[in-house]
Amino acid sequence: MKIKILLLCLSAVVLNSCLGVSADITIKADGSGKIALEYRVSQALESLGKLDGNGPAIPVGRADFERSVSRIPGLRLSHYASKDVRGASGGGDLVTSTVLDFKDTSALLAFLDGTGSRASLIQEGEGKLLRLTLLDPSSGITNPDLLSLLQEISGGYDFNISFTLPKNADIKMIPETVPAAKLVSNGKKASFSIGMSELLSLKEGLGLEIRW
Repeated sequence: MKIKILLLCLSAVVLNSCLGVSADITIKADGSGKIALEYRVSQALESLGKLDGNGPAIPVGRADFERSVSRIPGLRLSHYASKDVRGASGGGDLVTSTVLDFKDTSALLAFLDGTGSRASLIQEGEGKLLRLTLLDPSSGITNPDLLSLLQEISGGYDFNISFTLPKNADIKMIPETVPAAKLVSNGKKASFSIGMSELLSLKEGLGLEIRW
């Protein structure tokens, strides 16, 4: 199964749906930190994958994570757990949680997006700007029947990402107005969340800018 990391996992969400993603990223003053990542994969998604011959393009086991992490210098898997629970739609979900430690921001960026095009960190005077492309406009679903089906079965699943930073943080969306999305900035903590069903309806793409 093809391995895709965090931002590319979101592309898998748009293409496959029935996936909930939660990421809590802590960045220390020296650039090191950790990523607490959890995702929920619905059995409905696995069933759809079996029908068309493709599974969800995300890591599915500890060995998958270890292989992916081993390719990124300065990144280490410190925790892994997986369990079956009742899902948002009433069926079963596979819930996978991991904690990854990164030595510097280069390792963080490589994990967020291995292509190097969707995640960047810029020095702005004494501050920093992290830019993330969560959804490219070209990733949208054009088949209306498929879109309607995925929106229906993705109800109750969310995408959440939060940042704990060494200084007071500010977060904004691009575009700045996205229905049903929620931004919160509180001191050194900044977060973004949106329902998967709402995410599927976006046609202009979606990006985040986090400053601290």
